Amino acid sequence: MGALAQGGVGSIISKSLFDQMLKHRNDGNCPANGFYTYEAFIAAANSFGAFGTTGDTDTRKREIAAFLAQTSHETTGGWASAPDGPYSWGYCFKQEQGNPPDYCVASQQWPCAPGKKYFGRGPIQISYNYNYGPAGKAIGVDLLGNPDAVANDPTISFKTAFWFWMTPQTPKPSCHDAISGRWTPSAADTAAGRVPGYGVVTNIINGGVECGKGSNPQVEDRIGFYKRYCDLLGVGYGPNLDCYNQRPFG
Repeated sequence: MGALAQGGVGSIISKSLFDQMLKHRNDGNCPANGFYTYEAFIAAANSFGAFGTTGDTDTRKREIAAFLAQTSHETTGGWASAPDGPYSWGYCFKQEQGNPPDYCVASQQWPCAPGKKYFGRGPIQISYNYNYGPAGKAIGVDLLGNPDAVANDPTISFKTAFWFWMTPQTPKPSCHDAISGRWTPSAADTAAGRVPGYGVVTNIINGGVECGKGSNPQVEDRIGFYKRYCDLLGVGYGPNLDCYNQRPFG
């Protein structure tokens, strides 16, 4: 599978494996063709030192699989009968599909600022100024002044996704803590059916829309990507893959 980069995330996922996992990201029909590079992924991951380096090897692999699966769902260009299957088409988009909504027309009030459009960009599709501001501060880039940097610089783009992944948003734990075994559910979490595993990561990211509603195509898609990536990484899936019976975080 090619030489592994030394240490960190690069010791788990090589460039050739990355290319295999995100097999069609550079397809000519994908708007993000050529944007999401392995080098940008590794550079951004290494700037968040705990990502993919926490726990034993299986835990590290599951975190990488979970991150790539969730972000692949957010950026997918796949469809049911797509070549190589729908879960080979992650990272096809680098910003919201279609015409992005203008959240900030003639308004200086939340979540707007004059002249800026904080619609979804990057692997995690961060949106709104309450994400762009803290993300930019964390990575040392003025994303409030230049949100398009997330769609124009691949390392910045990946860094915003890792910022979201690694940062708790109370009362939610971070995705990192949830998938790496560092989160212990409270009594309220247990009563709400929120348990450790891949499913609670979906709850953290989009629980208000997708969780606690029984089986639905969005959660199934997230799980499909995760299983494919775990298989390629040679690791088991772990427990509790869905959030069908989990109430969203308050």
